[in-house]
Amino acid sequence: MKAAAFAYARATSVVNALELLAIHGDKAKVLSGGQSLMPAMNLRLVSPDILIDICDLAELRGIAVNGNMLVIGALTRHVDLQRSADVATCAPLLRDAIAHVAHPAIRNRGTIGGSLAHADPASELPACMVTLDATIVVRGPGGERRIAAAEFFKGIYETALLPHELLVAIELPVAPAGSTCFFQEFARRHGDYAIVGLAAQAVVKDGTFANLRLGFFAVGDRPLLAAVAGKLIDVFVTPASLAQVAAALVEELDPHEDQQGSPAMRRHLAKVLLLRCVAALLARPELDTGAAG
Repeated sequence: MKAAAFAYARATSVVNALELLAIHGDKAKVLSGGQSLMPAMNLRLVSPDILIDICDLAELRGIAVNGNMLVIGALTRHVDLQRSADVATCAPLLRDAIAHVAHPAIRNRGTIGGSLAHADPASELPACMVTLDATIVVRGPGGERRIAAAEFFKGIYETALLPHELLVAIELPVAPAGSTCFFQEFARRHGDYAIVGLAAQAVVKDGTFANLRLGFFAVGDRPLLAAVAGKLIDVFVTPASLAQVAAALVEELDPHEDQQGSPAMRRHLAKVLLLRCVAALLARPELDTGAAG
């Protein structure tokens, strides 16, 4: 199939992009990397009246460390995140996750802002943003506003971004000293959409979790920051106590059913990832009593 007819405008600046959005509102779509948007248009899943191309806006690219914050421009490509020394040092979870995003051709063009604005519940990066307690910076006619990642994702392909606003940057707290991370997903093939995935960051002291954040994806209509993580903090984890937490996780999840898998399958795989994650972060392989088969 081919996309329905649409108009095209190339923004010359962020101000110009906002002017165009103010004129066209929800009849417009912003083109950044286009790796999700163009296939959706070709399948007639979306049919905007106009595409506003922001790909040339250098002011929205780049990675910088500002005090205790890692700031990433919305047009920063996946491949640049993967290669960045600052990302590797300040947000290693994000570096690890990028390797699971589609394939090199997609990572060479796709942008972090485009991925977050698209808000696919099976996408890796929204889950990382929730896990890392990121702030999404958007700009509109009235100026900038900052939205906590946990509040930004509202549902399947739905965010808190208003039609006249542009996602311009992401702010990530620098990973604390002594922190460690875990990222793993189940997919039919490497690069396919995840069936279930988990992005986690923790601080481990004296063999216990001083802090733990578990961001599951592809288990609902948006990334889930699992509340059960609190049950694992400041306690010595045993196989029995971990099994109880895994059972509580099952109750917390509300997975959907599609051609990839059933809710029961997704709940099982989420439990497997939880066990693997805790065992890996605590360096206690005996805790991984689950099986994916």
